[in-house]
Amino acid sequence: MTNRCEWAKDEPNITYHDMEWGRPQHDDCKLFEFLILEGAQAGLSWTTILKRRDGYRKAFSDFDALKISKYNKTHIEKLLKDESIIRNKLKINSAINNAKQFLKIQAEYGSFDNYLWGFVNHKPIKNKFKKLSDIPALTEISEKLSQDLKKYGFSFVGPTICYALMQAIGMVNDHTTDCFLYKN
Repeated sequence: MTNRCEWAKDEPNITYHDMEWGRPQHDDCKLFEFLILEGAQAGLSWTTILKRRDGYRKAFSDFDALKISKYNKTHIEKLLKDESIIRNKLKINSAINNAKQFLKIQAEYGSFDNYLWGFVNHKPIKNKFKKLSDIPALTEISEKLSQDLKKYGFSFVGPTICYALMQAIGMVNDHTTDCFLYKN
């Protein structure tokens, strides 16, 4: 039997854990996707978001930040009726706002990747947690990232959301030490 992180017990979590979570990601479009999905997850389970991920891809133009940044009232009304996503007006407006801020950071840093990964000196932090309960909900770095993103005008980017983003895109390796994806 394959040993996985405790939270990866069923689909779609197993596939997500095995194929994506914690793997260093440097593609700006993927980074933006995770930023939007982590914000959408606030107050919900990650499983809920994973099950709606395809809906988000369709509803949010395959996470094309430039297209999303141009969404208007008509787009918002359509999204509020779209049952394939979380129909929360604050989260929808946040995704559109965050697309605009994302483009500003890309212009300033050359890429969102350069900006984000700068918080960890462009190298993943490898933690050594033995069990799920050892993993923190936020860290000093996620607090700094959150503050900086907010300074740029992002929303739904609190330190817990930022830490979840850092875990998802591999800025930190939080696979537990007994997980087959944790490498010494």
